[in-house]
Amino acid sequence: MPASQHSNKKISGWLAVNKPPGISSTSVVNLAKRVFKSKKAGHAGTLDKPASGLLAIAFGEATKTIPFITDSFKGYRFVVNLGASTDTDDATGTIIDQTGIIPSEQQILEGLKEFKGVILQTPPRYSSVKIDGQRAYQLAVKGKEVEIKPRPLTVRRLEFKGWISDNQIELEMDCSKGGYVRAIARDLGANLGCLAHVNNLTRLWSGPFDISDSLPFTKLTEATPDTQPLDWLLPLELGFHALPEIPCSLSQANGIRNGLPASFPDSLIKNNSEVWVSWNNSAIAWGYIVDHVFYPKRIILQD
Repeated sequence: MPASQHSNKKISGWLAVNKPPGISSTSVVNLAKRVFKSKKAGHAGTLDKPASGLLAIAFGEATKTIPFITDSFKGYRFVVNLGASTDTDDATGTIIDQTGIIPSEQQILEGLKEFKGVILQTPPRYSSVKIDGQRAYQLAVKGKEVEIKPRPLTVRRLEFKGWISDNQIELEMDCSKGGYVRAIARDLGANLGCLAHVNNLTRLWSGPFDISDSLPFTKLTEATPDTQPLDWLLPLELGFHALPEIPCSLSQANGIRNGLPASFPDSLIKNNSEVWVSWNNSAIAWGYIVDHVFYPKRIILQD
């Protein structure tokens, strides 16, 4: 289903942008809103200002699917600087300790094994984690010591890609929602006794979106009144990539649009599962299946 492309109507769809380092995710969204002349847009997962790579932006009705992308697994490539730690756990921070120790490749490979599967990860002090109503980085800037509780993280892949220099290695990681690459580098360095921090972080993919298919950021900065940005939009339905789809009839679609449940007696979908319902390949709503009956939670309003 192509993204909505009506110049005089509200647009709905996804935009995958390759964010450069040095600009905030919010700034990219604001620029995209101006280019698309859209009032309703949001991204599905912040990339820190120094980081680069895939930023998925939803417009219009696609914003209703943002939580499903936010909750998706994501992939990263990053450089780890060995032998020193910083207060931010990345290269933008101030070096607070150095060892001069550089582990062997075999030691690194063994060390990486500790971070695969389900692990407990403590987010960095400079992070957006909330502590008593305040962001951790706000407290860190004020010099306050805070206790950040570890949280579970699933790491599907953590792969050594090679040496960049005598004290720099490149890694790739696929992980679940809420993973901090900086914490991986910090804890790897601590475990190896060498200390470490992140450099050159790039998000490679997020859910169904891949950096290889993303729009170069310069396309947004160089957009003119003659630019046709709607050609860059991806289908709203990509936001439901992880949910089962149930096609419905026109009469069912009309009822669902009015918030009514719909019966799907032949559905084999597990009870209490989240699903999305489509008519004519276009999303109508998402909700839950209970005893073969679909109960809509959010209605998708498309032309």
